Amino acid sequence: MNPAVKSLADRIEALLPQTQCTKCGFNGCRPYAEAMASGEAPCNRCPPGGAEGIVRLAAVLGAEPLPLDPERGSEQPRAVARIDESLCIGCTLCIQACPVDAIAGAAKQMHTVIPDWCTGCDLCVAPCPVDCIDMVPVTGERTGWAAWSQAQADAAHARFLARNARLVREREENDARLAAKAAAKLAAVQAEAPENDAERAAQERKRAIIQAAIERARQKQQAAQPRNTENVSAAVQAQIDAAEARRARAGLTRPGSDQNANTDPEEK
Repeated sequence: MNPAVKSLADRIEALLPQTQCTKCGFNGCRPYAEAMASGEAPCNRCPPGGAEGIVRLAAVLGAEPLPLDPERGSEQPRAVARIDESLCIGCTLCIQACPVDAIAGAAKQMHTVIPDWCTGCDLCVAPCPVDCIDMVPVTGERTGWAAWSQAQADAAHARFLARNARLVREREENDARLAAKAAAKLAAVQAEAPENDAERAAQERKRAIIQAAIERARQKQQAAQPRNTENVSAAVQAQIDAAEARRARAGLTRPGSDQNANTDPEEK
C-alpha cells in the first residue's frame, strides 16, 4: 500500500465506530477502511455508523453520501450482548468470537459479558451451541453515532489491538513451548544407540518426523504476523496497557481453547 493510500486509510479508520462487526463484508474496520481508501468499496456499508457515519466517510473520500446498503443491515439502536448464565455450558466459543475481549470466563465455567466493553457486534451469537446469548438494545431510540461516542470507539479500538497482541503473544509462547519439546525429543532420539538395521531405520524415521515438524513450525512462525497493530500511537498503546492491567487486576482468565490450534498432537 502506497503512503498516500495508507494515510487516507488511517483517516478513514479513525471515523469508523470500531465495533469490528464485519457487517461491511470485511474482516474488521481496518480492512474496510483500506478498501475504501483504495477505491474498492463504497462508504455506505457500515450499519453501526449509520447515516451520520456515511456523511463523515463521504466527506473524507470526496464522494456523495449514499443510502446505507440494505444488504449490510439497517441502522438500529446499539445493543449489548447478554448471556443467560443458567443455560451457558462454558464452551468458550463466544469468548473466541469477541473481537474486544468483552466476555469473561473459562472452559466449562459460566461466561459473562462486560457491558461497558461490548460493542454490540453480535459476533458471539451465532457460535453459541445452546442459543443462550441475546442482543439487548440499550440506547432507546438513539442510533448510529448518536448511540456511540468517539471515546467509546477509541476504547474499543484499543481493546481490539490489545486482544490481537495477546493472541500473537500466546501463539508465540505456545510455539516456543512446542519447539522446545520437539528439540528435546530430537535430542533423545539422536542419543539412542541402535543395535541393528531395523532399529537404525526406526531411529531415522523418528528423526525425520521430528525434524519435519520443527521445520513446519519454523515456517509457520515466520509467516505469522500481527494484524492491525502497525503504527500504534503512544496514546493507543497506553490504552492497551491500561486494558491489560485492568484484566490482570480483575483476574479475567482466558480459556485454554484459544491455543488449541497449536497444541502438540501427542497431547490430544
